[in-house]
Amino acid sequence: MNLPNDMNSPAALRRASNPRPGGRRAASLQQARMDAYVNAVQQGKGRPAILIHGLAASLHDWDALLPALADDGYRACALDLLGHGGSHKPERVEDYTIANVFRHLAGWVDSLQCRKPAVVIGHSLGGYLALEYALRFPERVRALVLVNPFYSTRQLSPFLQFVFRRPLMNTAIIERTPYRLFRLLIDVTSLRFGGGGDGIHSLPEAVRIQTALDYKRAAPGIYNIPRTLRDLTPDLPRIQSPALVVWGERDRTLAPATFPRLAELLPDARPHPIPTCGHIVHQCHAGSFNRVALDYLATV
Repeated sequence: MNLPNDMNSPAALRRASNPRPGGRRAASLQQARMDAYVNAVQQGKGRPAILIHGLAASLHDWDALLPALADDGYRACALDLLGHGGSHKPERVEDYTIANVFRHLAGWVDSLQCRKPAVVIGHSLGGYLALEYALRFPERVRALVLVNPFYSTRQLSPFLQFVFRRPLMNTAIIERTPYRLFRLLIDVTSLRFGGGGDGIHSLPEAVRIQTALDYKRAAPGIYNIPRTLRDLTPDLPRIQSPALVVWGERDRTLAPATFPRLAELLPDARPHPIPTCGHIVHQCHAGSFNRVALDYLATV
């Protein structure tokens, strides 16, 4: 389902795709609207909640949290970020920057016309975007829920830091990678790093299928985005929004020791480690995560 707003509703896109003959302005408007197209869903009515997924994921990251928020009196809205899922995918690799991703996100949030400050929930790269949004628009943020959030490249292993300092590899390799290989990688990492180490997959089958599909659907250019991030560490003390910082202590993507540091730097933050999870806490034990998040939001 696509959110019905002036910029990216299906009706608006159909109107833009049939400009008047010879109309340059109409053609430019069509391109602008297509470039801003956001695939999004919403559930419930009430207080606004914005959900932002991580790199190479999609709005399906929040399939378990969206109905829980709706039942708790929220208008819960989730999107596919630029280059992900069903949202616009630029052709040029150089267009995949954090500035463009943030602009795409902020334009969509504006289109929601929220009358009250929103709860902003972000995972990994989505956590980075949530922090950036709170820095730029503090009056629009009621509270933050940060899930294994990315805020500095120093959270990455030395190898990944080296990789992200290098130019993006040939994206044709990524495009040609078959789904079954993505699925194998998801299964292996889920078994090794995702859960309690008991030899059982911590991620449900449906989640592993969707995760592999999200990797396959994402534009290869998204892997240029981490190369354009700035370090948010110096600015974190300026964020006044109350925040819940949730992370899995078995995270092998971002160093777990960096999450307590984030909670210390934020003026009003509550840390909540989960020992049995890895990088995707909100899908590892979705029911437990939902309770933690909703209990926290009830206090703010």
